[in-house]
Amino acid sequence: METFKTKVFNFEENKDAWKFEGKLPCVLDFYADWCEPCKAIAPILEELAIEYDGKIDFYKIDTEAEQELSMMFNIRSIPTLLFIPIDGDPQLALGAMSKENFKEAFKEIMGID
Repeated sequence: METFKTKVFNFEENKDAWKFEGKLPCVLDFYADWCEPCKAIAPILEELAIEYDGKIDFYKIDTEAEQELSMMFNIRSIPTLLFIPIDGDPQLALGAMSKENFKEAFKEIMGID
């Protein structure tokens, strides 16, 4: 939770408006250990984290351990991925995605090739 507030969004200080705290665009992966689609995309996200090192930060949020964060983003199904550009509004994607779909989202939402 503290990492989230310092690197993504400090919801306690910015209750009225979105204010991204990060230095790089990021992807939040809302998951649960028992979720098979979550397990399927985990290695893809690990590969992408290496490939986009220094360009995009990746964070995993266990919806069962971090229920407050899950509720704040109205997470109702998993996996849910939140793409957060430096400027602009975050965008949600529901369900598992392929590596190619992730790369398309990085380009379209974050402007990163």
